[in-house]
Formats: sequence, C-alpha cells, structure tokens
Amino acid sequence: MNSKCVVDFPAWSRERTLDHPPPLGISLLHDPTLNKGTAFTEEERDALGLRGLLPPRVHTQEEQIERVLRNVRGKSTELEQYIFMIGLQDRNETLFYRLALDRLEEIMPIIYTPTVGLACQKYGHIFRRPRGIFLSTKDAGRIANVLENWPTRAVRVIVFTDGERILGLGDLGANGMGIPVGKLALYTICAGIHPSVCLPVTIDVGTNNEELLKDPLYIGVRQHRVRGAVYDALIDEFLTAAQKLFPHALIQFEDFANRNAFRLLAKYRNQMCTFNDDIQGTAAVVLAGVYSALRVTNRPLPEQRFVFCGAGEAGTGIADLLVAAMAREGLREADARGRCWFVDSQGLVVRSRTDLAEHKLPYAHEAEFVGDLLDVISRIRPTMLIGASGQHGVFNKAVLELMAKINERPMILALSNPTSKSECTAQDAIHVTEGRALFASGSPFGPVTFDGKTYITGQANNAYIFPGVGLGIVASGSRLVSDEMFLRAARALAAATTAADLAQGRLYPALSRIREVSLAISIAVAEVAFQSNLATVPRPDDVRAHIKAMMYEPQYLNYVRS
Repeated sequence: MNSKCVVDFPAWSRERTLDHPPPLGISLLHDPTLNKGTAFTEEERDALGLRGLLPPRVHTQEEQIERVLRNVRGKSTELEQYIFMIGLQDRNETLFYRLALDRLEEIMPIIYTPTVGLACQKYGHIFRRPRGIFLSTKDAGRIANVLENWPTRAVRVIVFTDGERILGLGDLGANGMGIPVGKLALYTICAGIHPSVCLPVTIDVGTNNEELLKDPLYIGVRQHRVRGAVYDALIDEFLTAAQKLFPHALIQFEDFANRNAFRLLAKYRNQMCTFNDDIQGTAAVVLAGVYSALRVTNRPLPEQRFVFCGAGEAGTGIADLLVAAMAREGLREADARGRCWFVDSQGLVVRSRTDLAEHKLPYAHEAEFVGDLLDVISRIRPTMLIGASGQHGVFNKAVLELMAKINERPMILALSNPTSKSECTAQDAIHVTEGRALFASGSPFGPVTFDGKTYITGQANNAYIFPGVGLGIVASGSRLVSDEMFLRAARALAAATTAADLAQGRLYPALSRIREVSLAISIAVAEVAFQSNLATVPRPDDVRAHIKAMMYEPQYLNYVRS
C-alpha cells in the first residue's frame, strides 16, 4: 500500500499517524469506531482490502442518514426504534452520532428518555452486544483486574449505576446498564466528548425485583440486593480502582436509590472528581428553568415559594441549589429553606413527624401536618409547583386550577419520567390554566394549541446540564466538582433561553442548539475550576477556543492520503 493511513483522534489525543495500518478487510467493517460502511471510497476499498466486501456503489454520509431515518421511521414501536439505533451504534458509531446530532429532537427520545426506560425493563430480552463494564458481587477483591479488561486507559468520563432506581421505574438491577450507555451517548452528542473516552459501568449487587429474578432471560446475578458493609466495600473498591486506572476521569453517580445516593455523594464528593446527576444535574436544570420563568413574572427569586411533590434525591437536590441561589441574592439560608416545602407519600414534611429520612430534615418546618396536596397548596400558596414524585396525574385538574387561582402565571414543573410517570401533561397544564402556566416537563411533549395559540413547552432535561459540566471538567482537569459549578451552569443555560423561546412557552432553548448551550456551560464550569484552584492544567489564553477545539465532530476519517 503506497498511500499513508492517518486516523484523526480526539483533540486531547491530537492527530497522529498510525504506526500500523488500521485493521483490514472484514475486521475493519466489524469495528464500529472505524467502520464507514458503504461510505468507504474507491481508494480506501482497494487499500484496505474491502473490495467486494461492500456493495459497489459509494454512498455519502448524508445518503446513509436518509437510509437510517427511513428504517427508524418505519418501525412500528418505540422499542424497535431503540433496538435499531443501538444496532447502528454497534455497527457504525460515527453515523450514529452524526444522525443523532443532526436530528436530535427526533432521535433523542428514541435513544434516551422516554424510550430508554422501556429498553431497560426489557434489557435482557433485547440484549445484543455488551457495552461497558459489568461488575458484580462475584468480583469483590478483583475489581481492578476486571477494569483492566477495558481496552484504553484514556477514559475521561465514567457513568456508573447499581440499577436500584432507574428513572421512575425502580429496581431494574443489571438491566439498568441502558442508562449509563445512554447518558454517555448524550455526553458525546450534546457536548462533543469523544466516545472513545467514555466508560459505562453497572455494579450488580442483585435486585429486589421479583419479576426479574423469575425471568429466565434476566442478565444479572440472581440474588436479592446486598446491603450494608458488603455493599459499601464493593462501591469503595470500584471507586478506588477506577481512580487508579483512570486518574483523569470524571465519575458520575447515576440512578442510585435515596438510601445510598445522598450518603455516597457526601462521602466521596470531596475525595474525587464526582457528582450525582439525579441530585445536582437535575437541580441545575430546574434552577435554570426558574430563572427563565422569573423573566416572565418579573419577580425576584427570594420572593418565590416552592412546593415539591416528592421528597427524594431529585427534589431535595433542587431545593438545596435553590437555597444556595437565594442565599447568593441576599436571603439568609434559614429563610431560603423556609421557602421550600415538601410533600412526600405521607403528606407535608413537618417537624413533628417522626418518620422522616435524614435528607428531608432540613426542610421539615414548624407547621401543622397536612396530608393532601390540595390543602398544602391552599396553605403555602406557592408560586411554583415542582413534581418529582413518579406519580402519574398527581397534578390533577383541581391542583392546576388552584395554582392558576393563586398565581397570574403559575410555574408548573412535572419532572418525573418516563412519560407514564409524569405528574401532568403539557396539555393539562396549558388548558386548565387557560394558557397562563409556565410549564416544563421531564419527558418530551408535543406542541399544545389553546385559544388559537400554539405553545411549545420545554423539557427540563438533564441533558442540558451534565454534558456541558462534564466537558468543562475534562477541559480544566478539575480535581473536584463544586456546587458553584452547577450554579454557574444554571445561569449559563438560562442565559441561552431567548425572548422568542419564552414567547413560545419554552423555559429552555431548543434542543437543536444543545452544542452551543453545552459549550457555554463548559466555559462557565471551567472558569470556576481555574478560579478556585481546582484545575490541573494551566488556564489557556482563550478558554472558549480551547474547549471548542476539543469537541468531537462525527465525521468520517480519511484513511488514505496520497
């Protein structure tokens, strides 16, 4: 072969000429990171031993995208669409990411929420090809050895779960792997973090889901969940080994149950570069939505009153960041907490209750206990109602009517996902409040028409936050992830929401602008790292240009150059 083989690697690896040529022939076609399918040129087919292994016509990437879209749109169910897209990711990674980036609003609901929830429930039944690392209780004492099986040490982002609280669906055990895989795909799509430096991990400590334990196709360990010291030791062994093997990696906790999420975050957040997206990422995206809504109501943040339906990690994480933001605007922390009220499965969280988990205690106020959400709203008179309950329809007509009676522009966030768990729909919120609600949801809803006006409501999707936060951390080499980073990320996201967005009913920018938004967030986060002495690399003269140069663009490599 007289031509030179060159592969373009991510910016932090720089372009390098291969000491050895890429795999040849059928091996190249079976490598999803290098495969171009029918887009291999005539010259590449001759040089790489592909002649005859592909149909004779060379297609452009745009033509391949058209073929994929026709296939996806032709599937009869969302699950079949998900299976097809994951199959594409396994065959041709570049084409998968190009399509997702170019058609994000269509493809994202297929590869992540809401469809990924069903995919996790059926994971053992649709399992094709492994992605990431599975660890189990059987690996205790040798986790480092198992992690060494991963083919690269250049990992920059790890997302890991124990599968106990998958979305609003609960304990799915090892089936939860669909979430780290999906989250890391969004790191690439939304923020341009190269897929080669992403590692999904599932730690299988068993499941208490009896249906899965009886399922002959379940892929996990057939045992009930391990708790206590054995569980803690396994998590600690993983984190210690991951830090040693992948010393530059950000480690993200994902979909841990309340009993573990708060205490593990508290234990490790000041020891390593880690965060919990369900607690901190959700909080930042909601805070951004609040900032956007306040541009419509023209009332300052410290004057707001919040009622949360659901007192788990998402709700209390949101409240913690709201309190921090109100404190930044001059309110005493105790007074800021007093503006956040919680309703859990038993009713209003108040000081007199003796059944409260530790994470609820900071929001247990001196007040009379009330068991009904409608009564709580009547007494507290909130300006914003935030749903993180996983209870479909809990924001019923009476609740929405009361919020509209109390407020000229009631702020309603129905955050639970998938769609089957949403506290109310966009149509409910818009129609019942006669178009006055400032609404966002955790799952996507289509446009709603009321009284001749079409409202395009926004999705309070963590994908607006965590990819940009991760990119900023990777770019700065930050040693830790601080609360200030999430406050700055929320402000950057809110700033990206335009007056035109607000006029349409959006509290967030269109998903089609996600790369632009993630870049702005990453700059804000990196600046916090540089200013707080958390960065491990020198501050570049042009932070924006430095980060933008790192962002992966899913374009085919040119293997042959004359």
